[in-house]
Amino acid sequence: MNHEAATGHRPSLARFALHALEMVIAMVLGMVLLGPLWSWLWPGLHADLTAQALVMATNMSIGMALWMRIRGHGLPAIAEMSAAMYLSFLVFLPFTWAGLISPMAFMTAGHVLMVPAMLIAMLRRRREYGW
Repeated sequence: MNHEAATGHRPSLARFALHALEMVIAMVLGMVLLGPLWSWLWPGLHADLTAQALVMATNMSIGMALWMRIRGHGLPAIAEMSAAMYLSFLVFLPFTWAGLISPMAFMTAGHVLMVPAMLIAMLRRRREYGW
């Protein structure tokens, strides 16, 4: 069955881009809504850069996963997209631990790498994302 017959929508770059934007919004909401909870549960979280990055990736993954489930995505697609959140930070952690990049550069690089990592995950399943 082709994408149009399965979803009732014609594949399009605009639909693909809109879905990507929706996921970014869901990720930001995950950070904004869950961040204060973590700060309350773990008062020293901001003193540990590694924990802070992994908690942030978790918050983004939760928001994004909830939205993806609402949109009807399966667990494999959600797992791939969640992996993109974590891998983007894990790639740079050794450089931070070695003192080769600053905490700010680490956070910036992790967020910047997240965009192509998400796009790669989406392109692997482009029909599922409407393209």
